[in-house]
Amino acid sequence: MKTLKKFLKDKNYIRIPLVLTATDHFEINAEINSVEGRFIIDTGASNTCIGMDRIDHFKLISEESAIKAAGAGATNMETLVSKRNTIELKSWKYKKLEIVLFDLKHVNEALTAHDAEPVDGIIGADILKKSKAIIDYNKKYIYIKKKKR
Repeated sequence: MKTLKKFLKDKNYIRIPLVLTATDHFEINAEINSVEGRFIIDTGASNTCIGMDRIDHFKLISEESAIKAAGAGATNMETLVSKRNTIELKSWKYKKLEIVLFDLKHVNEALTAHDAEPVDGIIGADILKKSKAIIDYNKKYIYIKKKKR
C-alpha cells in the first residue's frame, strides 16, 4: 500500500511543511508579490487576507470594498481589496490573487496572548481550492497540485 506522500507525489502534488502554533493553527510561509510572509491556513476563511498594516510591505494596491469581514470574535470590520497579486507556495504560483485587507490586530493579539508569533495574513479557501490542497493534519504537511505546463 502506498503512503499518502507517495500517492500524491505520483499525482503531481508538492509537499510543504506546516508549523503548528501554540493556538493549534497551521502556519505556512508564502510569497505575495515576491515578498515573503507568515500566514495561517484557515479552511473556514473564504478569502485570503492580509493585515492593512502590511499593505506597503507586500506592494499591494488597494481599493475600497463592500465586503465586511468577520471572524475570531470580531464582526462587521471594514475592508479594502487588492487585485491582481501573485502568491507563491514553494514552487506553486498563482498570478491573479484577489486579497481582502482588514485589521488583523485582534487575530495577532490572540496569537501573541498564547505565545505564538503574529502573522501577516490568512491563506483562505480561495487558494486552498485553486491549489487543490490536501492537508495531512497528523504529519503537518499541506500538499498542493502542481500546475500543468
